[in-house]
Amino acid sequence: MDQKIINLYDTYTHSGMSRKEFMKKLAILTGSTALAVSVLPLLENNYAAAATVHFDDLHTENITYKGVDGDVKAFLAKPKNKQHLGCVLVIHENRGLNPHIIEVTKRVANEGFLALGVDALSPFGGTPADEDKGRELIGKLDPEKNLNNYLLGLAYLRNRKDGNGKTGCIGFCWGGGMVGKLAVADPKLQAGVAYYGAQPNPADVPKIKTSIMLHYAGLDERINTGIPAFEAALKENKIDYQLFIYEDVNHAFNNDTAPTRYNKEAATLAWKRSITLFKDKLA
Repeated sequence: MDQKIINLYDTYTHSGMSRKEFMKKLAILTGSTALAVSVLPLLENNYAAAATVHFDDLHTENITYKGVDGDVKAFLAKPKNKQHLGCVLVIHENRGLNPHIIEVTKRVANEGFLALGVDALSPFGGTPADEDKGRELIGKLDPEKNLNNYLLGLAYLRNRKDGNGKTGCIGFCWGGGMVGKLAVADPKLQAGVAYYGAQPNPADVPKIKTSIMLHYAGLDERINTGIPAFEAALKENKIDYQLFIYEDVNHAFNNDTAPTRYNKEAATLAWKRSITLFKDKLA
């Protein structure tokens, strides 16, 4: 698919562009409204198209924990009949706790961890089925309260009797940006893995006490502009970090429900590296 179309979709999903404006611009790029409509399913998430993984040995449940202004909803997954598990907070993209991130939470648990996928849209009643509505609601979150809800999620994990008290986090896109914010805000965090997320302010890097792993897509110009200053600050402050740029792949390359952006080779390698870090730091 033409990279200009993928870049347009990325702009649409990460800005205030209306769907009407997006479709108008897509029609210009494809040559007609009819072609724009036919291309759209290739761009949008298709949960049925994702790889199916069976999790026969997992316990899963929907839970709530006390947040800043009420209960926070979350999806919990862990290996059955196991104790003293390392804990991983899973942070969704900018549309909420959708089926893909629930699947990712299960995949983390399947690697031997207690995994918690938090729904940041809990203050609005939870993630809506309409992803455009979810994207709109993400922009209405109070940043400080949202950060504190995630910090409370980490505290919840540390206090679970089936956990070992060690915590990490993994986030994608908007969630990747949240990983950086949590690394700055929580000195108890043992490991943070950010996929194509906006970088924290370099001035805040000295506050980071955790091990950081950063996955970036080579074609992701929007996010990658922040890499040089962030990496310089990580080096200057001697932060334990690993940074990987996967060439010729797009933003959201890990999302196997997005066929035009998913890259199996890059996703598999990044996942292996991420789980290796968690096993090293959270065991």
